[in-house]
Amino acid sequence: MTGLAPILIPEEETVKKRILAVAALAVAFAAQSAGAKTLEDVLKEKGVITEADYKEVTKSKPLDYKLGKGFTFTSPDEKFKLTIGGRLQSRYTFTDADDHVAGSNDSNKWEVRRMKLWMNGYAYTKNLTYLLQVDFANSGKAQMLEHAYMNYRFMDEVQLLTGQTKVPFGRQWLNSSGSQQFVDRSTASDMFRPGYDAGVKLHGDIMKGLATYELGYYGGAGQSTFRTSNDNAYAARVTYNPFGKMAYSEGDLDQSAKPLLSMGGNYYRNTLQKTTATSFEPNSVTLAGTSGWLGKGISTFTTGEKIDINNYGVDAAFKWLGASAQAEYLLGQADGHVSDRTLRAHGYYIQAGYCIIPKTVEVAFRYSFVDPNRDAARDQQVDTQGAVSWYINKHNLKLQGDVTNIHKQNGTKPTSDDMQYRLQAQIIF
Repeated sequence: MTGLAPILIPEEETVKKRILAVAALAVAFAAQSAGAKTLEDVLKEKGVITEADYKEVTKSKPLDYKLGKGFTFTSPDEKFKLTIGGRLQSRYTFTDADDHVAGSNDSNKWEVRRMKLWMNGYAYTKNLTYLLQVDFANSGKAQMLEHAYMNYRFMDEVQLLTGQTKVPFGRQWLNSSGSQQFVDRSTASDMFRPGYDAGVKLHGDIMKGLATYELGYYGGAGQSTFRTSNDNAYAARVTYNPFGKMAYSEGDLDQSAKPLLSMGGNYYRNTLQKTTATSFEPNSVTLAGTSGWLGKGISTFTTGEKIDINNYGVDAAFKWLGASAQAEYLLGQADGHVSDRTLRAHGYYIQAGYCIIPKTVEVAFRYSFVDPNRDAARDQQVDTQGAVSWYINKHNLKLQGDVTNIHKQNGTKPTSDDMQYRLQAQIIF
């Protein structure tokens, strides 16, 4: 009959629903293979399942997997959850040494920079969470164990953590090494970060992340190391996020539709003792090692005396529409108890990046400056860096390369300008 709409019989409606479901499944599997939305998300968006169905199927699974998060096991009563995941970084570095400096040689190195395994979840209640993380690239060393803590959430604003974790000082240090815009962190960050330590921390989010705070009390000996004295370390960090909480992850791979801004400030105090002409006790890897600003000025102090260290820092980060920028300014001061001498250091970095292909290809630039002894002449280091990153699946699967001009002043020796080229592949599973 002309002019009349066709009449669908029930069987035809059923067939159409089945066709729609199959199409949704195909889209879902394709999306999942690209690391996008889950099957349940796609089915819900297509109207194949209701909101009630969605909540039911996503409520809990005995075994689940999410790309970048790992495999998750959940007990039937949902009182226990364990997630197991890992990260691998494989790196090549070539250093073109300055030909004008006597004794300098070119070098190249292949390395597994990091091979991390983590286990996290909750036990007895979702408010009691835990994390254990080791780095097999440091196998056989005290630095193999990184995170080992439990955290109890009384409310979002009040949480208590105990165990070993990162000391909350410095934005780039708190950014995971797997979520960097460059192959690794800046020299300025490495010179001032306290590293890992064991202790207790009170922390929380205020007004849904408008502000955050962290107050820590630590042994002060550094990562997986213990001291026999009663000296301890203290740390404090606060952030203000006027447009909402910003995750500790560099780059704007999510193409933030609204601008995000985070401003932070931190303080760290510790007491060390100079035991020999070249070492402190406890042997904190960053502060007392040759890579830290304090290690650079160890000759300032008298062997046997205790030294008070005070570090200060401010930072800011911004993200919007694929563009990102962040910067930190860091100060360090060490005061000897016996010699009454003071060592002062400072440094900073500023970096910016932009996704020239949204969510896929990013270019970035960074400038880093460190003066490990402000009272000494010709001891500064300046790094000028450029980087390109190909995010195959955000930070979960990426290939990065960067080029750095390392400008070092060496006291009475000639200034050096080395060129460093790095290429790194990363997978998080």
